Amino acid sequence: MNHQISIPEIQDIIRTHPRVAAQGGGSKTALQPCSDGVTLVDMTGLYGLIAYQPEEFTFTAWAGSRVADIRAALAEHGHYLPFDPVLVERGATLGGAVASGLSGAGRYRYGGLRDFLLGVKFLDGMGNLVRSGGRMVKNAAGFDLSKFMVGSLGHYGIIVELTFKVFPAPATYATLQVAYPSLVETMQALTRLGAASLELFALDLEPGEAGCTLLLRMGGLPETMAGRQERLREALAAAGAAPLKSVTLEGAPEAEFWRSRREFSWLEPGRSLVKVPLTPRRVPALDEQLAAHGAQRCYSSGANLAWVGWPEPIEPLHNLLQAQGLSGLAVLGRAGQPLLGVRVGETFAQRVKKALDPNNKFG
Repeated sequence: MNHQISIPEIQDIIRTHPRVAAQGGGSKTALQPCSDGVTLVDMTGLYGLIAYQPEEFTFTAWAGSRVADIRAALAEHGHYLPFDPVLVERGATLGGAVASGLSGAGRYRYGGLRDFLLGVKFLDGMGNLVRSGGRMVKNAAGFDLSKFMVGSLGHYGIIVELTFKVFPAPATYATLQVAYPSLVETMQALTRLGAASLELFALDLEPGEAGCTLLLRMGGLPETMAGRQERLREALAAAGAAPLKSVTLEGAPEAEFWRSRREFSWLEPGRSLVKVPLTPRRVPALDEQLAAHGAQRCYSSGANLAWVGWPEPIEPLHNLLQAQGLSGLAVLGRAGQPLLGVRVGETFAQRVKKALDPNNKFG
């Protein structure tokens, strides 16, 4: 075990302090716990692989493990995390990734973080060690608390151990950047491509000052890529409006392009980064309002998710989302108001909270 803090030590902190919060690598500034009256537990002291079975495509690690270190260990065996974890270079940890519930553009093909999480161990508000799920892919019984911990923001317990399944990494990638005159035409192409059998690894769109760009990523064997690119261009031609231009990225430039998107390098200084789940049909109305407020925006996962770069203060975005019946999660920016817009599932969440943390140790 690699650690500077142990599970018994964390249990003692929970049992002897009125308010407790886990703190990871600090990669998601808007989700940092407020320290006022709260005892912070530095989870980066609980790190390292516990078990990795390449032949079983699973691994178990301590929650404070840096995602960058896990990715490097997996890469040695040709494996990767298909949900495309974000903010890796800022120091994201496995526990923080689960607690925030964030996935990158790669979730389009195989699903998000929730789909790859097999098991969790966490400490509840009484300091008890709770196990949910397991270390085998075919291991599920009863209520799956491991999935419930995804996006929980540390409200129900302190995650200490995680088990994931992994996939073989594609040998190579290629990305087409296709520019259209307007958001409407881009959305039409996106909708038709989403219904085609193209096995895209990512399908994003990005509005600009003039027009909108569709981002299409493919992965696989090098010998198949030329034919797949040709089929994709044929599908684009049949999708409706003619694009203004099309650019293909491969090799190092392609990898750097998606790395910068995972790290949100496009976010201008002084802006908050907010995740907004939505559906493609709701994009035009939301985008009109965001553009009117001068917000940066990118629509990911087939336009089922918006990443919004919002200028401070955050309250106008909260009101905008509420008016449109949408929810948001502030990821980067000032801590203190991470949940924006409408709140869903509150009744059930409070029931779980009461069972796991009756004394409200975790806020």
